[in-house]
Amino acid sequence: MIIVADSGSSKTDWMINSHNEILKINTPGINPYFLNAQEITKLLTKNKAFVEIAEAVTEVYFFGAGSSSPDKHEVVSNGLSAFFPNAFISVDHDLIGSAYATCGDEEGITCILGTGSNISYYDGEQVHNGKHGLGYILGDEGSGTYFGKKILLAYLYHQMPEDLATAFHQTYEVNKNEVIENTYQKNLPNFYLANFSRFMLAHKEHPFIQEILYQGFQEFFESNIKDYKMYKTVPVNFVGSIASFYQDVLRKVCEQNQVRVGKIIQKPIESLFEYILKREGALIAE
Repeated sequence: MIIVADSGSSKTDWMINSHNEILKINTPGINPYFLNAQEITKLLTKNKAFVEIAEAVTEVYFFGAGSSSPDKHEVVSNGLSAFFPNAFISVDHDLIGSAYATCGDEEGITCILGTGSNISYYDGEQVHNGKHGLGYILGDEGSGTYFGKKILLAYLYHQMPEDLATAFHQTYEVNKNEVIENTYQKNLPNFYLANFSRFMLAHKEHPFIQEILYQGFQEFFESNIKDYKMYKTVPVNFVGSIASFYQDVLRKVCEQNQVRVGKIIQKPIESLFEYILKREGALIAE
């Protein structure tokens, strides 16, 4: 039984190949910057479907946000190994999973635009890590956290058009003290900020929202995509809810920057699952 997982900071999508039957499971995100090994194991034990199959699992291929260094690999691997005692465990960064899902075995640039943002160049065989992926405080341009902060600041600074400000207040009813407490004193402020980006979806045709989206994607281009010299000659792919929900604006920015768009997919798990099963075909047949 083989499991493939794609995990952001917010949620994890799992697909399972069980006796020629495909199962899908969703859990909260698994990020080693926010969870230790014991907490990862505990998170999985809360899922009844996983508990029922844990001992039968033989291979787990996990691709997750935050799993970019050996020590973070170990945190996730230890947590998974404790829950899947008979399984071979492979842990990689979500950028690698996104590259497999969008590029397969072809050359390309892959961008993640979800709760956070990141980018990598894939030569068809391996991912070349760059200098990006600095997180929500220093980076994450064009992400849910980035846009959530922009929307929230526009409201708090009274820079939002009156009609939008009224709708925002009716939706969230936030005040300055509450925002400061959640941002500076409570855990996971990136999730808190990213939540406000959802406001854009219901009002995405509003000129004010359109301008925020345009400027945010353009900033991602300037600070991330244009850092790769080949960005005009290879396909540029996008993964994540922000890329998917606002792809009309994203495609416009791509066109104006002479970028050839490859794939735009909200969730890479299905394509990633197919890629891993194809790659590990000899093992699946056994």
